[in-house]
Amino acid sequence: VQLQASGGGLVQAGGSLRLSCAASGSIFSTNVMGWYRQAPGKERELVARISREGNTDYARSVKGRFTVSRDNARNTVYLQMNSLKPEDTAVYYCNAAISTLVRGFDGQGTQVTVSS
Repeated sequence: VQLQASGGGLVQAGGSLRLSCAASGSIFSTNVMGWYRQAPGKERELVARISREGNTDYARSVKGRFTVSRDNARNTVYLQMNSLKPEDTAVYYCNAAISTLVRGFDGQGTQVTVSS
């Protein structure tokens, strides 16, 4: 599977950004799609993910501010990020997996920088 992410950038605290990621290849590899992020000096962490049926998981730190969604017909996943904080600054990686039980595959990253 290939994952093409876009939508990162620089935004002020309190602002919004929307990330998109289009997947190509086996649809079975994209049963679950989502986003991980990695800040400098920190481990990569799950931000949000969504199954093909629409079930979602969120990191506690983003719940209520971020919304993950997907378009199954286009095999695309989105991350709407509102009320951004400086601590959201990280490289965001699109992810695809067969199920929530496996780590899956990360695509290219896109930088999100939130200024205070």
